[in-house]
Amino acid sequence: MKSYKSIIASALFAGLALTTTSCIGDLDLEPNDPNTTTAGNMTEAAYEAVLAKCYSGLAVSGQGGPDGDSDISGLDGGTGQYTRALFMLNEFPTDETKWIWKDEGVIDLNTNTWGKGNANIFGTYSRMYVEIAICNDFLRLIKGKDQFKDMALEARALRAMSYYNIVDLFGMGGFVTEDDAVGSKPKQISRVELYTWLASELEDIVANMSDATPHYGRVGKDGVEALLARLYLNAGVFTGTPAYDKCAQHCENIIARHKGKGFKGSGLAEHYLYLFCGDNDVYMPGGSDVNEILWGIPYDAVELTPYGGTTFLCCAAISNLTVDNDGAYMNCEDYGLNQQWGCMHATKEFADKFASEPNDVRWSMWKKDVDGFKKENTAFSKFTDGYGVVKFTNLLRGSNGNFKKGEITKFPNTDLPLIRLADVYLMFAECAMRGAADKAKGVEYANYVRERAGVSAWTQTDLNEQNMIDERCRELYWENVRRTDLVRFGLFTGSKYTWSWKGNVDKGASIPDYMNVFPIPSSVIAAQPDFKQNPNY
Repeated sequence: MKSYKSIIASALFAGLALTTTSCIGDLDLEPNDPNTTTAGNMTEAAYEAVLAKCYSGLAVSGQGGPDGDSDISGLDGGTGQYTRALFMLNEFPTDETKWIWKDEGVIDLNTNTWGKGNANIFGTYSRMYVEIAICNDFLRLIKGKDQFKDMALEARALRAMSYYNIVDLFGMGGFVTEDDAVGSKPKQISRVELYTWLASELEDIVANMSDATPHYGRVGKDGVEALLARLYLNAGVFTGTPAYDKCAQHCENIIARHKGKGFKGSGLAEHYLYLFCGDNDVYMPGGSDVNEILWGIPYDAVELTPYGGTTFLCCAAISNLTVDNDGAYMNCEDYGLNQQWGCMHATKEFADKFASEPNDVRWSMWKKDVDGFKKENTAFSKFTDGYGVVKFTNLLRGSNGNFKKGEITKFPNTDLPLIRLADVYLMFAECAMRGAADKAKGVEYANYVRERAGVSAWTQTDLNEQNMIDERCRELYWENVRRTDLVRFGLFTGSKYTWSWKGNVDKGASIPDYMNVFPIPSSVIAAQPDFKQNPNY
């Protein structure tokens, strides 16, 4: 089978590819490629190529190279890549990282001072809706062709991922499907309405997807059901009515399909940091090891090379210089790369999550005091005023959790996990903590995650809110869930929990509750005057 990395890469340049350039005034966009193939003369391979464009919308920015020909306007191609745009909204406003440069709009995310005109918020909103439009176009193209129903399910799943991000980040949003005519005026629906549709849509996809392992680089039942579990985990935030029982049941379904192999028969990879290295494709669906990565994005040092994705997560975290002349040093080649950016580091509060278990392998590669980095964020614009976070690398798996160097490249071969089985175990444990599932089993599941990290096991008395939110931070940091978790635990806004530079104060300050969602971008409201703005924006 041809590598799906190659198929995705070729889709960027093929005449078959559906392409869009804006999503401000119309959520259903005509393909702007005059050579777009029509449904009447398409082969199965042609449909596969168009579906690859739906997948590539998560991986790269557009038709050009790492930084060019973006599908959206307003942000450069590197910044506006799908998962990098998500990271800016899900991680920058939290305790997990601070971006040291004063890029326009980014400092407002760092300090929780954003407004409705923020370019990065607009770019993220736009990126979600461009992906939705591409998937809708494909679904129109394939409609009525039952022999390709599996491809339709995949496209619906990809679209659902973007609608999930809309309901999470923005609450309400524009809504359109393949059943709406191209060019029709989109309608705005409420958060509850969008959640209700999304839950039904994901349930239907899961019910109709095969249990078979998908081809590498594509999404299957495990990934979609994990997204559904994540939706139910946050139902209380999204609708006011919790659905932890539904979350727990779907987690159990996924876990049952994975138990028997891997770490203590849990289905987890034996070594945590191997999940984020240059040959982590073995843990992807279709990979040769346990498939802990339930849904991931493939990357390649030659064929898939955006300035987002894992390039961003690797290179922004390392610097190849003697930083600020204070003796701190990081060599990018130690991580399998020949480029480095030196852009983001941890907050003190994030580092403190590991204080009680300093031998936790999940932060074993970080740069700390002994390396010339300070825990305190006296000035977050100084790279060494905060520990250096090393999680994603381009190294290769060695033995017993150690790494070996492969080829030094500009872009990593590291695939990007979107949802992992470890998250599913922790979701179930949280449901158990909240009384919606068996507590003994919840502790057992949490301990698979903790024991792999080399830290002490929990008892049922340890299954409490503070431990749960901290454990999710330690396990899932930089995986685009931190803001959502803090909101669900009531810690993102207000003064119950503060961190360095929250509310634009060096020691942290309260921020108002309306900031639990982002504003609908002002450009969207201007183009759609009947759209409502989120309160207090």
